[in-house]
Amino acid sequence: MKNIMLNIAVAVTMFSATGIVKAQDDVNIGKSNIKLQSDLMTPEALWAMGRIGAFEAAPDGKQVVFQVGYYSVKANKGHQVICIMDANGSNRRQLTTSSKNETDPTWIEGGKRIAFLTGGQIWTMNPDGSDRKQLTNDKAGIEGFKFSPDGTKVILIKSQAFNEVIKKNPDDLPKATGRVVTDLMYRHWDHYVESIQHPWLADVTANGITEGYDIMKGEPFECPMEPFGGIEQLAWSIDSKSIAYTCRKKTGLAYAISTDSDIYLYNIGTRETRNLCKPADYKAPEVDPTHTMKDQAVNSEDNLKNNPGYDQNPQFSPDGRYVAWQSMARDGYEADLNRLCIYNLASGEKSYISTSFDSNVDAFCWNPDSKSLSFIGVWHGCVNLYNVNLKGELRQLTDDQSDLVSIQLANNGNRLLATRQSLSAPSDIYMITPGKDIKKTKVEQITRENEHILSQLSLGKVEKRWVKTTDGKDMLTWVILPSNFDPNKKYPTLLFCEGGPQSPVSQFWSYRWNFQIMAAHGYVIIAPNRRGLPGFGHEWNEAVSSDWTGQCMRDYLSAIDDAAQNLPYVDKDRMGAVGASFGGFSVYWLAGNHDKRFKCFISHDGAFNLESMYTDTEEAWFSNWEYDDAFWNKNQTADARKTYAQSPHRFVDKWDTPILCIHGEMDYRINYNQGMGAFNAARMKGIPAELLIYPDENHWVLKPQNGILWQRTFFSWLDRWLKKD
Repeated sequence: MKNIMLNIAVAVTMFSATGIVKAQDDVNIGKSNIKLQSDLMTPEALWAMGRIGAFEAAPDGKQVVFQVGYYSVKANKGHQVICIMDANGSNRRQLTTSSKNETDPTWIEGGKRIAFLTGGQIWTMNPDGSDRKQLTNDKAGIEGFKFSPDGTKVILIKSQAFNEVIKKNPDDLPKATGRVVTDLMYRHWDHYVESIQHPWLADVTANGITEGYDIMKGEPFECPMEPFGGIEQLAWSIDSKSIAYTCRKKTGLAYAISTDSDIYLYNIGTRETRNLCKPADYKAPEVDPTHTMKDQAVNSEDNLKNNPGYDQNPQFSPDGRYVAWQSMARDGYEADLNRLCIYNLASGEKSYISTSFDSNVDAFCWNPDSKSLSFIGVWHGCVNLYNVNLKGELRQLTDDQSDLVSIQLANNGNRLLATRQSLSAPSDIYMITPGKDIKKTKVEQITRENEHILSQLSLGKVEKRWVKTTDGKDMLTWVILPSNFDPNKKYPTLLFCEGGPQSPVSQFWSYRWNFQIMAAHGYVIIAPNRRGLPGFGHEWNEAVSSDWTGQCMRDYLSAIDDAAQNLPYVDKDRMGAVGASFGGFSVYWLAGNHDKRFKCFISHDGAFNLESMYTDTEEAWFSNWEYDDAFWNKNQTADARKTYAQSPHRFVDKWDTPILCIHGEMDYRINYNQGMGAFNAARMKGIPAELLIYPDENHWVLKPQNGILWQRTFFSWLDRWLKKD
């Protein structure tokens, strides 16, 4: 494939050795004079795209402030800027003036000012970017914030030292790099747990923001929760007198085996805290840390009323009567059905109002009437908008082949702001005016962040295909055709294996696992919503747990066999399988069980040896739920015995196909020894193999040059085995 470069030398925010070179045209930053030398997507084109982050409508609904990230491959870093526009998308301009990142914009003082983070401190400015003022000068640094509705107080998120599971080294050994570990959960995602975040409450004064005090002082628990929680896990009451927050009040082994987080209500006047999920005298049942919690007392029918599962992201109703949050029923199951829970503050009654939607509530917000909520959720491979009232009566409001990613009230009647993406376009901001039904709902795009690049590209067509599985079910499969598709040609074809294991193959846009760049390289992509994915009912979603190599693998093969037999443009002699995380595990398993279907494989951060994986991963609840038992237990369940017997490393004797293994050394979810073990086994078997190992990346690849290297290595490997004569 021809190497296509971008000319991004003019009118775009660029990086130099000394920092930012200011754009010539701040209004159209990133939008002018980016000329592609071809109509095919490249890694460079992907990294030239702006990525929309936080956004918020002004109190009067007339303007929207939002965050955009731009990246420089040359400088190997990104820069976050703040922009503003009118609510219809017009009059866009950039407010950033600093070489530092500026993030998390929010309206304060009734819309007169915008607060934001830069350099670890809170600043404010006028909506035109003028009169910038620093409100905090905190030594610890601010990592998140949320102002009270009355503007007199603010929640500050700060990190503090944590020595519950890793001892503090002696003061006279300041250069010692060793860590003395005393319990589990000493690493999380990509870092050693030597600090945790806490929420602080501070006053807003004429002279700035006070240092405040820790509302969880002395508690060895994190808030927001690792690894991805943010300020959305805390909420202000409408009268500014209380704070609801999310917390899993466990440490060490108890933390590692449990997903039980709760919603707590902190009274500012009395400084008292109460748990909204559990009674004050609640005592959790004893659990066996080496066995799944599916059949333990903590998940008994009697205990489920105490919300032993994952509860997070509280929001108060506009009338102040209720708190809503996302709630999973069972402890130890990170992919349980995400329900919408409503808590009546006066009566203490809890109700789950989204039960008629047989999929997850991915995000939500209250409607102004306090009698209903809007939420987004996946169904049949698309994430759309729904309305549900307090009686649980449900209405679907959009039915688009796309994914809504986030929603919030637009502060002007019943309108909503949302970000939306698809397999053919990255996220943009939309204004949604809900109607009584799908036909009367109005969806308007108000940003076109990457139109200047997308308009120059020939994108692959995305088709929906229903495939019969081996057990007679219908499975939705996305088929993405090559760019500039010719139906008279035959194309090399890729089976895409999804991760999770319970993440949907929806209309997602990825800057690494991007179907359009695969299409640009001349590949057909077959992306099945195999067993174990949400959006097809609870039974379908549950079917993968304790059965990683059963029906879900047969579903993969059904999808690729259907393509080989029934799609005339698919070359059945040039097929490969690719995937990450559980998808990477799937690739490793298929490598020993594919009956010559595939000519090459690519596995990114995949589990290879499940016995090793059981004790390697930091979140032990995951292995317990998925495998049923520790590998050393003598009284294992039948599913546990099957799981370990079907581990990919036990089928290396059948490996006969070239394989590329990719892994990050900072991936503590699936440790890098898994990728190294697979690569080493392939080479010792004499199979052509490569290992792309990143010492500075986690489960993802986040640095621009590493991302470019990933794409080039990925396609070089595929082209070598699927395009050779």
